[in-house]
Amino acid sequence: MTNKRTAIHVKPREGRRARAGAPWLFSNEIDMTAKTLAPGAVVNVVGDDGRVFGTGTFNAKSLIAVRLLDPAADIVLDAEFFAKKLKRALALRETLYAAPYYRLVNAEGDGLPGLTIDRFADTCVVQITTAGMEALLEPLLAALDETLQPENVVLRADAPARSLEGLELYVRAAKGNAGRIAVEENGVRYFADLEAGQKTGWYYDQRDNRAFLASLTRGKSVLDAYCYTGGFALAAAHAGAKDVAGLDSSTPALGLAQEAAAANNLTCKFVKADVFEELERLWAARESFDVVVADPPPFVKSKKDLEPGAKAYRKLARLAASVTAPGGFLLVASCSHNIPLERFLSECAAGILRAGRSARLIRQSGAAGDHPTHPMLPESAYLKALVYTLD
Repeated sequence: MTNKRTAIHVKPREGRRARAGAPWLFSNEIDMTAKTLAPGAVVNVVGDDGRVFGTGTFNAKSLIAVRLLDPAADIVLDAEFFAKKLKRALALRETLYAAPYYRLVNAEGDGLPGLTIDRFADTCVVQITTAGMEALLEPLLAALDETLQPENVVLRADAPARSLEGLELYVRAAKGNAGRIAVEENGVRYFADLEAGQKTGWYYDQRDNRAFLASLTRGKSVLDAYCYTGGFALAAAHAGAKDVAGLDSSTPALGLAQEAAAANNLTCKFVKADVFEELERLWAARESFDVVVADPPPFVKSKKDLEPGAKAYRKLARLAASVTAPGGFLLVASCSHNIPLERFLSECAAGILRAGRSARLIRQSGAAGDHPTHPMLPESAYLKALVYTLD
């Protein structure tokens, strides 16, 4: 079946990454004579030499003007198309995980740019960040229903990136209810607020890093800075840590963390605080912990924030190292894709040195396996987690 549609033309000698297989084309790489098309319109993409790049969506308002969904032209982006993509994504997750708690779709990594779906058993949280995917919401939801038959589908269409696409922000239940649910991970039961929590309500990306760090904590004291709903803290307590404290500035998140501690019969102390101020206080009081986690929200939200954000990571590493006991472990993480790994490594190293500590880097990692990335988009591998042992 074909569906003739507008063709977007790649300029001569442009689109180098797309020619190598990347799914993005920027506005300066294409002929923009079709800029009157509605945002999110489905288009064919062809080169000046007649080469077919594939079927994609177009938005003249976005710097990334074209996002490719299939290497063939005239592909119909209907429920059948999405069902095939979702089943491919599901097969990977069911191979990786025994329980239905994972990121089901990770945008370009699963061939569906602009779409993230997190699964919490019979509930799915759908996050759409592009006009193209927004325009395809109906067949997408039909395919999700066919693939998983979820009881609840929550649309978290409130990411700041939507404003760059000219989209409105909203949160609503497309099916069932949007509310608080339980999350099972590495033997721990957590709680997440799917309607009002950050992003989709939970951060599956740190799953493997939480498990690794928990393996180091038996019989030790642990500080989880920026603990949110207790991810690292509760994992440590479950693994046998003797004392666990969590810091965060969000009262609702700390409430969920405390509830989860009670549900798991674990003892943790959760404190509402500005993390930088509390780390300064702990250092001044000469308090230290055997294991320290510093997993902040993004300090570099855009490229213009790189320098001040880099300094913030350096300061965080310094303060966190200052309260890590000799022979202890420190994890510093960044979810800012706008700070390159090399820069993050250098800032953390500088911060640890300024704390007067020597360190050995024992682990360098990213997101868990349910966050696959497109091989031609290395910058989309946003998460960086570094684990040091400090002398």
